[in-house]
Amino acid sequence: MSLRERMMAELDALKSADRFRALGEFGRRDGRKVRSGERLLCNLSSNDYLGIGDDRELRNAYLSSFDPCSATDSFNLTSSSSRLLTGNHRLYGELEERLAALYGREAALVFSSGYHANTGVLPALSGRHDLILCDRLNHASIIDGCRIADAAFMRYRHLDYRHLEELLEAARGRYRQIFIVTESVFSMDGDCADLRTLCELRDRYGAFLIVDEAHGAGAFGRTGQGLCEVSATTGSIDIVVGTFGKAFASLGAYAVMDGLVRDYLVNTMRTLIFTTALPPVVLGWSLLVLEKQRAMGPRRERLRSLAERLRGKLERNGLQTAGESHIVPVITGSNESAVRAAALLLEEGFLALPVRPPTVPENTARLRISLRADLAWEDIAAIPEILHQAMVKSSGTKNFSRLS
Repeated sequence: MSLRERMMAELDALKSADRFRALGEFGRRDGRKVRSGERLLCNLSSNDYLGIGDDRELRNAYLSSFDPCSATDSFNLTSSSSRLLTGNHRLYGELEERLAALYGREAALVFSSGYHANTGVLPALSGRHDLILCDRLNHASIIDGCRIADAAFMRYRHLDYRHLEELLEAARGRYRQIFIVTESVFSMDGDCADLRTLCELRDRYGAFLIVDEAHGAGAFGRTGQGLCEVSATTGSIDIVVGTFGKAFASLGAYAVMDGLVRDYLVNTMRTLIFTTALPPVVLGWSLLVLEKQRAMGPRRERLRSLAERLRGKLERNGLQTAGESHIVPVITGSNESAVRAAALLLEEGFLALPVRPPTVPENTARLRISLRADLAWEDIAAIPEILHQAMVKSSGTKNFSRLS
């Protein structure tokens, strides 16, 4: 077949398997609502976990701080260069100093996106004499980083640290350096890594530990550092990666580390060296949000309480869920049932998009309910019963998975 024929055949196969994706168009009304056409929908598909992105008071305060008549360049909408050329605005330095101080680490480095961070760090640090051990359910950006790197690459079973230790033991003495990489809060299951156990294994085997706090930063910890703060492991993790694009409602990503590692990455990390720098206006917003979120403990507690209540109600209605965070999956099993459940919720005014393979393993399609601190229980209270009725209607089929 020609290239075009092959593409058409593959797209037809995706449609037949209920795996075809299309870009939707949504407008923002406020934190809890998005506009789709003429409809306002309860937004359960955002990663704005603290509701900062729609905090009008905070946003207006930031915008009003700029004087259009002044000579400042802090409101520039572009950098037009990489950081190693002319794009390294002074706000980069201020933001990295603030990050290092927040985490109590020697240094920090800011990147243009979380994808750049995860596809750049491991290829820069590892080589063909090294081994990367990666949790099987790590985000696609981490997997891509492992594949790009020259190092050997193996996955351990999800959250199975006995399996990880078996791999570490078998690799002892065979590699120059072993890297362990994990998410803290897993983006599709909402479950959490045991960072203390991982730090113990790091110490016992001399491994280099990288933890991606993309879904933990802002949502966990007294000052919003993430699960590393909750578990008191920040100082034992070699690199903590975070993102500004989720709970911090900005753009870009960061990593905290020691000064030697930072200098090495600046000189070897291709996704840093060859990427256009972030605009100053984005860096300034990230600085403001990073400081303000430190005092958002009540929002974090509201988010935790909301997730706990929803997860419990779903389970009492016979639905299969998982995790222990603000990400609440409802596992339906088949692609068809996930698409149908999402359509049913959409009819009732809820935007909870279906997640299907290859994003998740085969036969574990799901709705991913992503909660926000600016939601009230009344906003989502109807969801468990709506999905329960859908399950009852599908009784006797393979659609909704039941709790075992």
